[in-house]
Amino acid sequence: MRNITVKRETKETKIAITVNPDGSGKVSADSGVPFFDHMLNAMARHGGFDFTCTAKGDLGVDCHHTIEDIGIVFGDALKGVIGDGHGIQRFAHAIIPMDESLATVVLDCGGRGYLAYTGTFGNKTLGTIPVDIFEHFFYSLCTRAGITAHIMFSGRNDHHQCEAVFKAFGIALGGALSMSKDTKQIRSTKGKF
Repeated sequence: MRNITVKRETKETKIAITVNPDGSGKVSADSGVPFFDHMLNAMARHGGFDFTCTAKGDLGVDCHHTIEDIGIVFGDALKGVIGDGHGIQRFAHAIIPMDESLATVVLDCGGRGYLAYTGTFGNKTLGTIPVDIFEHFFYSLCTRAGITAHIMFSGRNDHHQCEAVFKAFGIALGGALSMSKDTKQIRSTKGKF
């Protein structure tokens, strides 16, 4: 069963995330941070997987703990989906334009968590969100899930750049988690992740 739910509660946040890579892109995101919900929605919908996120965080402080912990919980859920790697495609990529912006995401869901993140935003915030938290979100997600990700983006409009990144990540993730023809195979020369 690849429909995974993970919950995490700390003094700063209470989060529940469900991921079903075999879904159809049904999304419900309620983090208390509307722009971030928009990004999560774009990621899952374009990635073609079902995704539910409910989060209560200390938003009176700022959105850092909430967004970081969503990355942690999402990563833990993806680790459960990936399991020992049997049958998944493992590697995938996507190149997504959004008007003047372009994002490229390349993924390896092979058990080694790493993030290479190349791109800069023009402003220090996007809505109410400090832009440095987006890199931190993907770092938290990838290191917890055991995903190597290379994220590269460019453009002039911060909203377009960010949305292109989330769409590209979703499409690549959906592809990497999709099942290969041989569901007993582990795509590794070692025979295991």
